Amino acid sequence: MSDDRAERIADFIRPLRVKPGSKVNLGRDFDPRYRAGLKKRDGVELLRAGVSLLAEYQDRLAAQDTYGVLLCLQALDAGGKDGTIRHVMSGVNPQGVRVSSFKVPSAEELDHDYLWRYARRLPARGEIAIFNRSHYEEVLVVRVHPENLLRQKLPDSTRGAGIWERRYREINNWERYLTDNGFKVVKVFLNLSKEEQRTRFLKRIDLPDKNWKFSAADVRERRHWDEYQSAFSEMLSATSTRWAPWYVVPADRKWFARICTAAVLAHTLMDIDPRYPAVDDEARADLLVAKRELEQEAPAGAPADPYASRHGDADR
Repeated sequence: MSDDRAERIADFIRPLRVKPGSKVNLGRDFDPRYRAGLKKRDGVELLRAGVSLLAEYQDRLAAQDTYGVLLCLQALDAGGKDGTIRHVMSGVNPQGVRVSSFKVPSAEELDHDYLWRYARRLPARGEIAIFNRSHYEEVLVVRVHPENLLRQKLPDSTRGAGIWERRYREINNWERYLTDNGFKVVKVFLNLSKEEQRTRFLKRIDLPDKNWKFSAADVRERRHWDEYQSAFSEMLSATSTRWAPWYVVPADRKWFARICTAAVLAHTLMDIDPRYPAVDDEARADLLVAKRELEQEAPAGAPADPYASRHGDADR
């Protein structure tokens, strides 16, 4: 990491990180209303600083063209994934970011292995990809609703005991493979309380301009709250690794969830510490030739190099 901001960010997100190998009980270990002693009025400036930092490091990431970053966002309905993406990524270059949302798999996707559709949306080098829901749906929704396994056309011998442990292992190995090839994987679970979810659902019903965001299916899924909490706890325990750790972000306060997510992503980019490519002597000589040619085209009365005239000699 390249500057002292990195240490402050690392300290800030440390309580959110799921220690690899630890046994997680979501309800016991992580408070959805935690806010690190901050107040909402502090959040605007902190988020602005985080977005600025992301823009700086995204530019370096694209210029270096060596690493890619995959951000996986998981949450229950009304957890704030869309708003988090919109606010956290508000200052970055959209050409270098790709957001993918994964819903019910298509017939084509079901004709492939369960990771196939996610692999197709991975970032290129120099890019940030965001998964709005991710391959972890395959050990969450599919686990809570095991009838989905039948739709995946798996051989009978692979649907028995041990399927979830096997999928945890396969996902860990896949993420290790990506990391070993220069694609960093960062995983954020937006941890929403049951009462806050109820409040947000009611707001979507009460406000006409929010009605489109509500579905009766959301309430049906809410009936499986305890099953999801258990599935999340097991997932976090089994798949938070040294190379791809999970961060459990308190999501009852949207402003704080956005600050935390920005900090986690910034921490990942600063850990990569991408650099602008160095220009060798031959390329530098070519730049100077081009500079002299452009200076000779200056209109009468105009400075030969307007930028250098305002900011000092650009060659120094």
